[in-house]
Amino acid sequence: MPACPRCSRAIATDTITCPHCQLSLTAHGHPGMPLYRATDEVPLCATCAYDADDTCNFPQRPQAKTCTLYQNIQAPKQLTRSDIYPIPWWRKNILWIGFGLLVTVSLLTALL
Repeated sequence: MPACPRCSRAIATDTITCPHCQLSLTAHGHPGMPLYRATDEVPLCATCAYDADDTCNFPQRPQAKTCTLYQNIQAPKQLTRSDIYPIPWWRKNILWIGFGLLVTVSLLTALL
């Protein structure tokens, strides 16, 4: 179970506001929209991917302490489906392999 950033008490993962200190834990009260908060005095923009590539248009930039679009550039890379389940080269090119075999069999049949 996660802890509240203000009072450090355990809370459920789907909690919108902390029942102890009434801190809003989600952005605009929507359970599916996380609200990222700076835990120390360093703003979130210092480690945000949007600030690093200069695509952030948040009004509190570069001193934002809370953000809904925060992407940590120091976090490990998320694995994609193709990283987890790699597809062999022959399955990616099965159409071309089949076409080549068809042409080869056709030429061998015509020559013999």
